[in-house]
Amino acid sequence: MTAPTYLARRTHQSRFIELRGLRHHVLQWGGRLDANVPTLVMLHGWMDVGASFQFVVDALQKQPARQVISMDWRGFGLTAGSGADAYWFPDYLGDLDALLDTLSPEQPVDLLGHSMGGNVVMSYAGVRPDRVRRLINLEGFGLPETQASQAPGRLAKWLDDLKQPQELKSYPDLAAVAARLMKTNPRLPALKAAWLAPHWSREVGGAWHILADPAHKRANPMLYRKDEILATWARIDAPLLWVEGACTDLTKFWGTRYPRSDFESRLSVVPNVQRQILADAGHMLHHDQPEALAAAIESFLS
Repeated sequence: MTAPTYLARRTHQSRFIELRGLRHHVLQWGGRLDANVPTLVMLHGWMDVGASFQFVVDALQKQPARQVISMDWRGFGLTAGSGADAYWFPDYLGDLDALLDTLSPEQPVDLLGHSMGGNVVMSYAGVRPDRVRRLINLEGFGLPETQASQAPGRLAKWLDDLKQPQELKSYPDLAAVAARLMKTNPRLPALKAAWLAPHWSREVGGAWHILADPAHKRANPMLYRKDEILATWARIDAPLLWVEGACTDLTKFWGTRYPRSDFESRLSVVPNVQRQILADAGHMLHHDQPEALAAAIESFLS
């Protein structure tokens, strides 16, 4: 017997396009590109998939007039892996640039990113300010500042990781995948977890495997260079909507290595910022409070 699941109100079209030599999976809600209404491009975080935005798209009141696009990043979801033994942050910017060249070559877009995707769209909006009309960052805080003295240890860790095969846990059935999603995010309702499970995993050899290249687990050999990132943030021309969950606790991610005051200082370099805090929401705020998030998005974009 099939478990009860969430019923999507707006179904997406699924297609594949080649970007920079890799087959990328793209989800589309709404009709063709409208010259009078910018496309909204939504980009997911680490170990997530583009379908993760379904609940927010369903809650948007002005749809399907606006075309909404979501893409699985390389090595996530149904997009091909890079084929390499590591992933590099600039490649995400390259893939996004190629996506916009393909889907909206003449018209700026409204650009949204969550977590890792939020970090990508922030840098992209500073590097390509003419391509972005409005910018939305859902908890893309960035990473703790690093020091040059950390480089030898980081490189050694990466070299050690390269010698070890990386694996992701598999699950006996979709119910177990849904349970795993709810364990990570206790606010995720069971119906939504059941809907996400087959988008987040696939069956191979009688077990369900997470749709992510295990190579993503390897340490990044390149240090996070705060000054270089902020140089891109300072060049953002588009108005920015920063959204976070009221229940998000930064110390759970980084302990004392990244104090809140550091983040506030970073965000201050962006010229035009509006802020929204969503009650009863954590890091996966697009799952926790999709209606409140959709309302904030539509108010900002209008």
